[in-house]
Amino acid sequence: MRALVTTPDTKFGLRLKEAPDPVPSPDQVVIDVRNISLNHGDVGSAGGAAADRVLGWDAAGVVVQAAANGNGPDIGARVATFGPTGAWAEKRAVSVKELAVVPDSVDLAVASTLPVAGVAAARALHRSGDLAGKRVLVTGASGGVGRYAIQIAAQEGAHVVALARRGEGLAELGAQEVVSDLDNVEPVDVVVENVGGPTLVRSWELLKTGGVLQSIGWTSMEPAVFQPYATVGPAKSLVAFESGNGYAPDLEYLLKLVADGKLKVDIGWRGSWTEFDEAAAALFGRQVSGKAVLDVD
Repeated sequence: MRALVTTPDTKFGLRLKEAPDPVPSPDQVVIDVRNISLNHGDVGSAGGAAADRVLGWDAAGVVVQAAANGNGPDIGARVATFGPTGAWAEKRAVSVKELAVVPDSVDLAVASTLPVAGVAAARALHRSGDLAGKRVLVTGASGGVGRYAIQIAAQEGAHVVALARRGEGLAELGAQEVVSDLDNVEPVDVVVENVGGPTLVRSWELLKTGGVLQSIGWTSMEPAVFQPYATVGPAKSLVAFESGNGYAPDLEYLLKLVADGKLKVDIGWRGSWTEFDEAAAALFGRQVSGKAVLDVD
């Protein structure tokens, strides 16, 4: 098969070339990958990875080999999938616990954007308690995770404050406040924090007693410097976040929202996987509103 294989001394550490076909375990299906969704984490890790690896987290495609243990979808099923590696290839072996069948009305390119960004948004919010009537701050709100977090929080009755350099369209997704800085923002109950650095520090300052800040990303790559005693006072929580695994039920939930017209997916960049470097440059240059998607053509 062809794959984007880790290759030192290339721009983003990858080159499109031949790679061995995946060998599935009994609980895995094999899919023909049709679309790949890029994330800061998987793209950023490619440059420092060992040579000749096939990385990538998010992919959607069609099942061409069912799981040997009899579980999961049949051949021909359209699925969205997650895994720690293996998405950036023509074929992927993936556990049935990390996929969901895509409704006929949902495009595979749209479905490919949901695993990491959508599940991170949903799990961060659902781990923060009842959202009804709460003030929820979403930082880095114009990215994939942020856009999903806005919509899910708004649907669950929260008053959403969206922080973004480019806030176009965020009010239409459900944000009651769209801001470019946090200087005049009133205190909040929940923070879905994507940016890190000074933004994390300021978000902590805005968090109410009893509130929770879910630290789910660090796209700024800047250090967070807290003033002395910034963490001494009435109880509130800064929670380290990791999505974990077992994505199947969350993907089913998100795909149903999309199929029912309750979750809008914004694809800000789409093109051939032969243009990976261009897509990665746009992603890291913060030129992508929403998700970047590659067509495996």
